Amino acid sequence: MVPYNRPIPEKKPQPETSGLLDAWLQSEKMIQIALVLPCAGFIGWLIGAWLDHILHQSWIAMIGIVVGIIAGLVGAIQMAKVYTADPKQEGKSEDGTEKGSSGDPQ
Repeated sequence: MVPYNRPIPEKKPQPETSGLLDAWLQSEKMIQIALVLPCAGFIGWLIGAWLDHILHQSWIAMIGIVVGIIAGLVGAIQMAKVYTADPKQEGKSEDGTEKGSSGDPQ
């Protein structure tokens, strides 16, 4: 006798949003991506300037700016990848098969 296994439930569909609300959410995401880079550079500069003052140096602020910009770029790229991901393709690999499946029928 074969045991009964309940099928995996489908993901709940996203609730329909109005056109204005959807546009507002999309613009908020884009503004967030646009602000990450300058904010990260500014925070890197602040930390570098503080270390310049503490360590009596004059070059650490420039390194802080560079590190902040690199961190901001990485963060902005990651956010852009998440925001532009197709929700229909979520859980699938590039070749269209399910992630984590071995391909063997059970």
